[in-house]
Amino acid sequence: MSTGTKTALENTVEIAKVGKPAPDFDLPSTKNLETLGENVKLSDYKGKWLLLLFYPLDFTFVCPTELTAFSDRIDELNGIGAEVIGISTDSVHSHRAWIKTPRDQNGVADLQYPLASDVGGRLAKKFNILVEEENIALRGLFIINPEGILQYANVHDLNIGRSVDETLRVLQGLQTGGLCAADWTPGQENLKV
Repeated sequence: MSTGTKTALENTVEIAKVGKPAPDFDLPSTKNLETLGENVKLSDYKGKWLLLLFYPLDFTFVCPTELTAFSDRIDELNGIGAEVIGISTDSVHSHRAWIKTPRDQNGVADLQYPLASDVGGRLAKKFNILVEEENIALRGLFIINPEGILQYANVHDLNIGRSVDETLRVLQGLQTGGLCAADWTPGQENLKV
């Protein structure tokens, strides 16, 4: 193998795929807002459903509406065994400043889940949502099951926020372990085969 080929192989990034183990991570976070000394790791969430909410940047316009909407419904998410992590390429220091900014000033004060820092975009790249020229993530929502398997991926451009209701519907559908018809809602029966 030539040196050029070896380097190309070493630089290959395995892309996350639904139905396969989610990419491992260990990222600086706001889990301890005062010290910023507690990372979030995939292994911390073993046995729980995990929602990863990738977003482009702190102190922007659509992002705080999404993050606070999920935060305001964290009891519902936790009540069905799910945890949430928000992730962007901003530093944990920027995250902390944003969390300490009141909501009426475009902040996300009182956020009920940690924000993780993917400064180099390595995790966003593994989820195939990194906009490399700008080093920001597209809006990516990923649901990982308690065994660490990626079950759901929804990615879209930067100008539209995600729906907490739809996320809850999909999560609860996944949790049934059965076949859910179009427009299935919690409480409905699964398809019989």
